[in-house]
Amino acid sequence: MRLDDFNPDNIRVSQGGGRSFPGGSGGKLGCGSLVIVLIGALVFGVDPGQMLGTLENVQQQQAPAPAQRPGQPQDTASICRQNAYALESCNALSSLNTTWQPLFQKANIAFEQPNLHFYNGSDQSGCGAAQSAMGPFYCPADQGIYIDTSFYDELDRKLGAKGDFARYYVIAHEYGHHIQHLLGLDGQVRRAQRQNPQQANALQVSMELQADCYAGVWAGRNKDRIEPGDMEEGLTAASAIGDDTLMKNAGQRVSPESFTHGSSAQRMAWLRRGLETGNEDACDTFNQQ
Repeated sequence: MRLDDFNPDNIRVSQGGGRSFPGGSGGKLGCGSLVIVLIGALVFGVDPGQMLGTLENVQQQQAPAPAQRPGQPQDTASICRQNAYALESCNALSSLNTTWQPLFQKANIAFEQPNLHFYNGSDQSGCGAAQSAMGPFYCPADQGIYIDTSFYDELDRKLGAKGDFARYYVIAHEYGHHIQHLLGLDGQVRRAQRQNPQQANALQVSMELQADCYAGVWAGRNKDRIEPGDMEEGLTAASAIGDDTLMKNAGQRVSPESFTHGSSAQRMAWLRRGLETGNEDACDTFNQQ
């Protein structure tokens, strides 16, 4: 996918070190189990009738802007150019901001950019410890997307998801969780899960699939940037991180009732829907599976 170089004035990035921190409270939502341990503290949710185009009357309760950490380098260009993966991630972040912000403005909904935080090995997020074994995740408490870029090597070597679009999909999926958070949807599902624990996993799956669809919407709205093979790269990545595929690869029995991110077929289908429609209102995963 041909993306322009990032605009330092259009993105928020930060960088941490390889330190160890005690775990904290809060919910992290990951790319699915792009991690071996399924993350996802069942934090996000959506009212099925409320997509971007119908949210003009929703009252926003935005989280405060992420606080800058003492001693944290803030040279955007240097952080983004530390390695090729970081550069790709910053280019994707810039494109995501440029794509999504006008949609919020059109719907008269307040928009705030997420912070993309790079770290090495371990660090601390507003939701507690960040560790590379977790894979990429979004933290609603500080509106941060957290990633150790060495994960992309794992994505390539262990999961067989190769190509730049597979990596863009990772960032776009986590950005999808930021979209959900800005829409004020997290509390809705928290309440629904508390009231009906038996549906907690199903609600979580719907949220993850919607983030996949939102990732596709971003790409669908930038079709002029898509190159031959990009869609296949994205679909391969989506398939590789389906719950059923991960369970099979781990030698486990496939147990749909324990899914938290959706099957490979579901993840591919919703990513494809976003790609083909470029329409956020087509991402109603709560009424359609």
